[in-house]
Amino acid sequence: MAETDNRNGPTRRAVLEGGAATGLLLATGLPVEAQQMEPAVAASTTPGPTMPVSLRINARDFAVELDPRTTLLDTFRNHLGLTGSKKGCDHGQCGACTVLVNGRRINSCLTLAVMHEGDEITTVEGLADGDRLHPVQAAFIARDGFQCGYCTPGQICSAVGMLGEAREGWPSHASDEVAAASVALDDAEIRERMSGNICRCAAYPNIVAAIRDAAGEA
Repeated sequence: MAETDNRNGPTRRAVLEGGAATGLLLATGLPVEAQQMEPAVAASTTPGPTMPVSLRINARDFAVELDPRTTLLDTFRNHLGLTGSKKGCDHGQCGACTVLVNGRRINSCLTLAVMHEGDEITTVEGLADGDRLHPVQAAFIARDGFQCGYCTPGQICSAVGMLGEAREGWPSHASDEVAAASVALDDAEIRERMSGNICRCAAYPNIVAAIRDAAGEA
């Protein structure tokens, strides 16, 4: 029975409690007592087993002891001091962690380090030739293709990989002729091919101009 007082009938609190209980019963078919959730079990903080991993990054060999579940991005940042690659979304959606593996661009947050033994990995730290910047790096500076700079390493690595794809004639959704031997990198092509890299500062016009310059299309 709902709680009552002698003057006003059922109290507001009793009505609300009764309505909530009725809703749970209708939704699940179980009495309220049966719907109580077990307390959450705290995740284990005990480190997992590790294994030796050999990686070739920026033309240098690295030997590191890793939990086999460690991503390539976390290996760069937490184990090797290569912090140029940024952790943005950690879900492969923003492109801030883009690096080159055997010349192809990948999201390093979505791959495990142990999968890349024997591969040639290039991060943004490895693009320059000594004091001479990579043409894409130089173009980003000349065109002011960044604001906060957080996404810039991923943008630059992605652009380097994308230019290689275009030179090999890879089409995109913006390509008029998918069987063409070469691709003219106009603004529409560049925007489509770089769509996996997000700039939250919206420096896109200057990013596109920088890539167009680096491609020799300006």
